[in-house]
Amino acid sequence: MLSKLVLRNVRRSLRDYAVYFITLTFGVCLFYTFNSLEGQSIMTLLGQHSRRGLVESIFILINVFSAFVSVVLAGLILYANQFLMKRRKRELGTYFLLGMDTGKVSRLLVGETLLIGLAALASGLALGLLCAWGLDKLTVAMFLAAPPDLFAFHVSWAAVGKTALYFGVIFLVVMLFTGVTVSRSNLIDLIRGERKNEEIAQRSLSLSVALFLLGCTCLGTAYAILLKRGLLAIDLLWFIMLGLGTLGTFLIFRSLSGFLLRLTRGHPSYYKGLNMFVLRQWSGKVHTNCLSNTVICILLLLAMGVTACSVGLNDTITSAVQSDSPFDLTLSSYAQALDFRPSDPNELFLPAGLDPEATFSRTESFLLRYNDREITGESGYLGVVSRSEYDAVMALRGEPRMTSPLPTAAPQSMANGLAPGKVLVVEDDVAERLDVSRQVINFTFRGEPYAADQAVRTALTEVARSTQLNLWGSFKLDDYFDQMGSKLLVLYMGLYLGLVFLVTAGAVLALQQLSQAADNAQRYELLSKLGAPLSMRRSALIRQVALAFLLPLALGIIHTFVGMRAANEIINLIGHVDSVHASLLTAGALLLIYGGYFLCTCLGAWRAVKGNV
Repeated sequence: MLSKLVLRNVRRSLRDYAVYFITLTFGVCLFYTFNSLEGQSIMTLLGQHSRRGLVESIFILINVFSAFVSVVLAGLILYANQFLMKRRKRELGTYFLLGMDTGKVSRLLVGETLLIGLAALASGLALGLLCAWGLDKLTVAMFLAAPPDLFAFHVSWAAVGKTALYFGVIFLVVMLFTGVTVSRSNLIDLIRGERKNEEIAQRSLSLSVALFLLGCTCLGTAYAILLKRGLLAIDLLWFIMLGLGTLGTFLIFRSLSGFLLRLTRGHPSYYKGLNMFVLRQWSGKVHTNCLSNTVICILLLLAMGVTACSVGLNDTITSAVQSDSPFDLTLSSYAQALDFRPSDPNELFLPAGLDPEATFSRTESFLLRYNDREITGESGYLGVVSRSEYDAVMALRGEPRMTSPLPTAAPQSMANGLAPGKVLVVEDDVAERLDVSRQVINFTFRGEPYAADQAVRTALTEVARSTQLNLWGSFKLDDYFDQMGSKLLVLYMGLYLGLVFLVTAGAVLALQQLSQAADNAQRYELLSKLGAPLSMRRSALIRQVALAFLLPLALGIIHTFVGMRAANEIINLIGHVDSVHASLLTAGALLLIYGGYFLCTCLGAWRAVKGNV
């Protein structure tokens, strides 16, 4: 009998509180997707080529973030369970009146929680497998240089076990809290468990305006500190800034719940349609609204800020890949004599059986000399190149040669991409008086970059062994994989946290509004009896939900805009920030997830009140 009741209640809960189940499923999906990265084929390739241990850093941070995310999701699930328990007080009271003891009621609720948890875990893992497959394929597509047959998806059983363990502990805690709640409940409290609006404090309009202005002052001060000192100056004033920002956000929501109703009373539109009903319903939860709106606003700030910053920094790293390493291979052959110079650089690879014509699309060679200030008259340069060699390299690139004369005493300097750092271009007669540092040979590969890179590496090892030349090679692919490792580190961590915060904000609002909609069912029934048409009641419900969703979003966007101004100053130190791209992607995620929760809340709330009207 108890098992049948559990199944009936779960089916009803999944229908009435689909948002709760969807949130659990999405939480499991996110947790598995990012913890399964260790099994991705592209991560194995990155670990082989990256020189900075970035793959290990990615996995360490994922483990740290996963622990943090599990705490956030545990809090979200406990919060949602608390709402569901309050909503079911009359039902639980009915069980006690029918003769069920506390132990049976506790076992009933534990069974429901266990069944919902198992269903959410199964559906979340199934969705997580699909998302992990898509993330693996997307990651491979992000790499410009990778084996064409690299993509091979594997199920990460370690991630499956980790996800089951973490969420098993979370649901165990939920079941314990549920049992404690039932054991402490009184029958009279359960029977009279219907929700009532809080008393609306009748503040004067001047006090509400004063609170609003005080909140704006706190926010303005916090913004000024942030923009003046930046994000990285973490000291006592930094924490004061956070405190002022949080306090200002709370005061604004607190004052809105007080004077918004008073401001609109004198306007004719207040009495139009069901506007009066909507505003009073929203203002009827004064303390609940201002506290939850503050938390949700901060969650939205974190979600939008982290996502936008990770995408913006990701684009900056991507643009730096080509500019930092313009050549596929740079060889340096060190020498001490002025007459050292191989006749044809391409011949270096002939002993290894590598065809230069088929492997390289362009080869350029020049001597890099030590700078002597007494000869050149300049200091602060890493090397010197003769004018004739500079012109020859420019001709190979199809770029204009140097036409202006170079005075011996004051040579011109150029950042021309010949070698790392700045080099000095001087006349040939000046260059002949300088000691040779090394011969620099830049190669550009022909065809698929990864295959050519592997072939050249093998050939270069053979060349160094057979010729005994002192060669030092810098491969673009090594720099590329280092930068791509940084790119994935930033992107994965940003998306992981950003999506979790966004889901948490949307879920908290949705559950809150669904619970309040169920409590307001009798009020909507009364509106129906008073003659309010169906379309007017539906519109009132949608506006009530929209008010709850849009107010914290509006202030959260303002917070994010200021925060991104400070973050971009840091990102600009690395390269150009594509703010438009980052903003569009963040807006897309916001529309999909936050807008999806709004839609589901409207549908669920209407279903909750429809039965009585």
